[in-house]
Amino acid sequence: MTDNAPPAVADKSPSYAAPALEKAIDVIELLSAEPQGLTISEIAQRLGRSISELFRIIVVLDRRGWLHKDGASDRYRVTYRLLEIAHRATPAQELTHVATPLMHSLAAATVQSCHLVVVNGTRGLIVARQESPGNTGFAVRLGTEIDLLTSCSGHVLLATMEEARRKALFPRGVSKELAERLKRVRAQGYETLPSARMAGVSDISCPVYGFDGHVVAALTIPFLVAIDDAAHVSHGEALEMLKATATAISASLGWFDRVEAPVVPSLSIASPVRRRRARTKLG
Repeated sequence: MTDNAPPAVADKSPSYAAPALEKAIDVIELLSAEPQGLTISEIAQRLGRSISELFRIIVVLDRRGWLHKDGASDRYRVTYRLLEIAHRATPAQELTHVATPLMHSLAAATVQSCHLVVVNGTRGLIVARQESPGNTGFAVRLGTEIDLLTSCSGHVLLATMEEARRKALFPRGVSKELAERLKRVRAQGYETLPSARMAGVSDISCPVYGFDGHVVAALTIPFLVAIDDAAHVSHGEALEMLKATATAISASLGWFDRVEAPVVPSLSIASPVRRRRARTKLG
């Protein structure tokens, strides 16, 4: 009896080679498992390649911000560039999507309402809010516009945004008094002001940063001082909780401390030394 089974069909999917790209991916994948980093000679040894064939690859990765070299140890490590690009394509970029559960926790912990303000033209716009879970409270309506120049949230946004963006919003600049105020807000990392809307309310606001390190919103508590005998969170305690929540939202958006780990460092690898060819003497 003969075997009538059909012959195996060869895989006809195209096979393309990109050696330089594959080497770059090998380097990144290797360093992703080495948080302390590796020297260029160690990278070459681990990958079974020569230093010369990896040198240009590492130069490009370094220049584009994917790798960073520690000047003291000559070790390379991956940067947060991978994380930054990943966040561009995920729902984590959506501010309210990330902020809502954290704002809910903040309101529950402080028994105060809170809201999120973004820049909308030359005004601020409340895009998310969470009411106090207590019996009484004060909350600003969703979609309300605020004055950037006079509000607590506005001061935080103006103080932490790039100077070029602030000048574009207010070409004539701001008053000397406000400029000094914004300088203090930028230095201390928050603002607190008596509410411009309600007596007895003291606004507290902190910046929220995006993956690119730029401010994207201000998280604000319109703090109400309770006068009954029950235990309540103090103004100072609420400020610390607000700072922690703003940092948590920023981290969820991909923000990190660029002083500790720059995203796009300057080129840190030395150029290879060219060897001079010895001249042959003619007899």
